[in-house]
Amino acid sequence: MYQNYTTGQTALVLNLDFTIPQNHLVHAISQFVDSIPLAVLEGESSATGRPAYHPARMLKILLFAYSRKVFSGRKIAQMLTENLPMMYLADQQTMSYHTINNFRASKHANQLIKKCFLYFNHLLQEEGLVYEHALFIDGTKVEADANKYSFVWRKVVDRFQAKLQDEALALYQELVEEEVVKAMAAEEVQSSQGLNQLANEVAVEVERLDQVIANELKAIPGGSKQKQKRRRLKKLFHRIRCDYQPRAQKYEEYQALFKGRNSFSKTDHDATFMRMKEDPMLNVQLKPGYNLQVATSNQYVIDYALYPNPTDTRTLVPFLKQLAVLGDFDTIVADAGYGSEYNYAELTDHFGKQLLIPYTTYEKEQKRKYRHDPTKLDNWYYDETEDYYLDHQGVRFNFKHYSTRHDRYGFTRQFKVYEADEFQLNAAKTALAKTPSGRQRQLNYNPTWQYFKAQAQAALQSKTSKRIYGQRKIDVEPVFGHLKHVFGMRRVHLRGQAKVENDLGLMLMTMNLKKYWQRSGPNSQLWRVERSKKQLKHFFQCFGCFFFA
Repeated sequence: MYQNYTTGQTALVLNLDFTIPQNHLVHAISQFVDSIPLAVLEGESSATGRPAYHPARMLKILLFAYSRKVFSGRKIAQMLTENLPMMYLADQQTMSYHTINNFRASKHANQLIKKCFLYFNHLLQEEGLVYEHALFIDGTKVEADANKYSFVWRKVVDRFQAKLQDEALALYQELVEEEVVKAMAAEEVQSSQGLNQLANEVAVEVERLDQVIANELKAIPGGSKQKQKRRRLKKLFHRIRCDYQPRAQKYEEYQALFKGRNSFSKTDHDATFMRMKEDPMLNVQLKPGYNLQVATSNQYVIDYALYPNPTDTRTLVPFLKQLAVLGDFDTIVADAGYGSEYNYAELTDHFGKQLLIPYTTYEKEQKRKYRHDPTKLDNWYYDETEDYYLDHQGVRFNFKHYSTRHDRYGFTRQFKVYEADEFQLNAAKTALAKTPSGRQRQLNYNPTWQYFKAQAQAALQSKTSKRIYGQRKIDVEPVFGHLKHVFGMRRVHLRGQAKVENDLGLMLMTMNLKKYWQRSGPNSQLWRVERSKKQLKHFFQCFGCFFFA
């Protein structure tokens, strides 16, 4: 249930003095939001209670506020009473900052913003504003709205958790020897629930000792041993209940929050501590942030996503999998930060797109110095028949065995290991075949990686590919420049990954609309829709004046 949302409705008013210029950004925002079907905008709403503000109106308000670098909910609410374009978008309605912030952080807003990029991409496709049907991908780090000293490191938690488990196990062994614990396994005390059970059994033993002590004589020579035991068990109970168990529960909660990361922030659990490019003190200080991945074409943002890992290598495949408009593009362009064996293999096997992604040493290998360097493996002599290498010093390396390596993310690499012969042609070469420690020299060769490197080189050598790849720096990099330096969004304004996605999505969508409005002008499709609306509104106004006259 929403409040009435009808744009362009004829009304008899006393004062129409304010006007907004035709080339104002507010028209682009209003027309684009109105071009989205109402079924998509409205979604599900409550059938009871006070009617909510229409999502279209809320979306217009937020897009225009972000275009004016206003990100505070209170300031956006203030603009509704002081800013003329904002009053035009809100149809002179006012709302509290609670309403604005609740909508901006809602799941419906998250879905709506994502769909806005789908409709905007469709608009670009219709007007031919997509560059060579190529998708340019890059990432940047955005600082989170979290305390930069609220870090929790995984290595520290692992170390203290292991130390706590050792202490709990030693305490368990002590209680077993005293026959306080009988039916509990040693593995159970490694968790907070097991420690809670251990504390309960100690409490039961203390109650039993209370009954025994109550039946004893008041004066016992040498003191009561049961009282001594009870005193010691009370101390152990207090240690378990007030120290071991809370710490174990805290460490378990931390482990659940890591989700494969090495750190997180206490004030924003989804933020990961990573190195930012903005480092004024030059002390390599890690700050909580998010890795923003953006796909652009002709400097328009096609889609975006947030990831907690600081490196771009592991974000390319999941980013492309969630990209709904990937089928509209034929070429994927990215920098060398995405050129890994895993990415090449996944993109080749599952996506079927032309890849213009160099690897890390691509530019270096194209230089004359590298091609004439005799110490590089690529410049060694190789005999395919006997499968051996010959280095620049004449040392022969024969194939020895295959080797399999697994990285920490589960990716498997196959290597061919070559080892220098123990006996070379002469004594000098035999000495060169050994390392300074006296072992035989070895080299590792990855055939799969060399194959993908050759594929990447071939794809980047043609004139068309060079032209498209040369567009990358002037296509995706300006988006980050405008985001951080023009609109001043170096730090997000909400907490939680879903809410931060809304925050950045509104900003990127505002940048799209502003660029589209400035480039297209009166010949754009939105302009034509606006002219038809104004002509129809003018007709009804004239008809109304004639009728009321």
